[in-house]
Amino acid sequence: MRLLLMSDTHLPRRAKVLPRELLDRLPDADVVFHAGDWVDTATLDLLEARSRRLIGVYGNNDGPGLRARLPEVAGVELDGLRFAVAHETGAARGRERRCAELFPEADVLVFGHSHIPWDTTTEDGRLRLLNPGSPTDRRRQPYCTFMTAAIEAGRLTAVELHRLPPRH
Repeated sequence: MRLLLMSDTHLPRRAKVLPRELLDRLPDADVVFHAGDWVDTATLDLLEARSRRLIGVYGNNDGPGLRARLPEVAGVELDGLRFAVAHETGAARGRERRCAELFPEADVLVFGHSHIPWDTTTEDGRLRLLNPGSPTDRRRQPYCTFMTAAIEAGRLTAVELHRLPPRH
């Protein structure tokens, strides 16, 4: 099972459209995750139309239209792996411990908000935390980013951070 992970698209404030490199991967993804801060409903409409399955949540910059259509936190089981999706997880310091307490049933947490790519596990190795960064607003990061991953035999594999070329 192939996964595509993104967050913090902030359209049309930070970019006018999603990057072609990201859109080109939609047909290959069995499940697309978006961890909030869509900003416009057109991006949700586009991803719903082009994704086989979309799991999304709203973020702090998302207005009433998006909040009416998306949950604050989502959970889904895929091939035996339990995923949680949330936008904000608080400060980087203590994140793994805090998230393990907040999401005790999850095996993988997909989150956003900071625009900082993140791939760690809790001290006991039970929970993997993934932040794909932002494909449209790098903030203080060197690149705009998104992630891909796979599920094979009930295990998360092939997690890869993709750096996007600079926009001109």
